[in-house]
Amino acid sequence: MALHPTRNDIPAKQRVKLCELLNIRLADAVDLSSQVKQAHWNVKGPSFIALHELFDKIHDGVEQQVDTLAERITALGGVATGTVAAVARASSLGSYPLSITRGQDHLAALAKVLAAYGAGLRKAIGTSDKLGDEVTADLFTGMAGDNDKNLWLVEAHLQADR
Repeated sequence: MALHPTRNDIPAKQRVKLCELLNIRLADAVDLSSQVKQAHWNVKGPSFIALHELFDKIHDGVEQQVDTLAERITALGGVATGTVAAVARASSLGSYPLSITRGQDHLAALAKVLAAYGAGLRKAIGTSDKLGDEVTADLFTGMAGDNDKNLWLVEAHLQADR
């Protein structure tokens, strides 16, 4: 990966690795964003409006993460690869079930993908810290906290049935 010139003092070799890491998380964030929107558009049932609004709120937060990740990549001199084709190749998240409509089914699917996304963020915290980039580690830490809250909001609906 070739980097654009920057006066950022993180050595180029480390910035290349950081940009690769950030692009992997970017792919997951873009994928997560589209999966949450899929749920938002297609949820049905007695809790429709509550879930419709919750999914929209989660989507908006994830979209902010997408932008933050892409901007961090470019700040390090890299190229953000967030096209649909690039995301389809790079995302580590599983496919979202397209045939579901029931609120509980969307909640279960989103809980699964939010948990996977969170695990990737936590791993990225340690990797970026080992690469000597506390700023990127802090970025991932904030995102992981936001994601944990989103997972909690989704799981609270699932736990109500127990």
